[in-house]
Amino acid sequence: MSPRKVNKEEKRREIALSCIDLIYDVGMKNLTVAQVAKNAGIGKGTVYEYFENNDDIIFEIINMHIEEHHKEFSKEVLKLETIKDKIELFFDFVLNDSEKNIKHFNGYKEFLSIVLSEENFSMKEFNCNKNEFFKNELIKIFEEGIAKGELKEEAIDLADGVITYQKGLALRKMSQNNFDVRADFEKFMNTIFKLIKVKK
Repeated sequence: MSPRKVNKEEKRREIALSCIDLIYDVGMKNLTVAQVAKNAGIGKGTVYEYFENNDDIIFEIINMHIEEHHKEFSKEVLKLETIKDKIELFFDFVLNDSEKNIKHFNGYKEFLSIVLSEENFSMKEFNCNKNEFFKNELIKIFEEGIAKGELKEEAIDLADGVITYQKGLALRKMSQNNFDVRADFEKFMNTIFKLIKVKK
């Protein structure tokens, strides 16, 4: 009987899943292949069969978190009636101070610190790809609002600006004491909706 062929993508995910909290426990900069191997119960050589380097492992783990977040977002957004509420949910990662979310938010903070302080091309490219992914999700919300007659057609042109604001809001939350994220967000949203909401 021939040995079962291993699905490389499934095995990658299996290894990453076994280490999903490791990047938060030890930090992205301190993550080693030896730690990944130990957590996954495999040899270091086996890790290199599925991952090129530490960055590759980090990307797979972050992708899994993003998939989990997107799955939850896709389920919750259907329950909301207004476009304003849907956009607020889109900002949940920055606004939510639950213990679980703060852990992920702090992981994002470390990821950004690496991107900003080092010439790490692969991390910058990864960041660009994820930015496009989230922008497309936001565009879908704006398109729904336009189709329902809730928003003006010009609202779609704000997608890039809203993404940039979200990044800026996250950066201010990371770097300023006593910054009221919720108050700033609500002021921004109220102003934006005065401009883009269809008056009936």
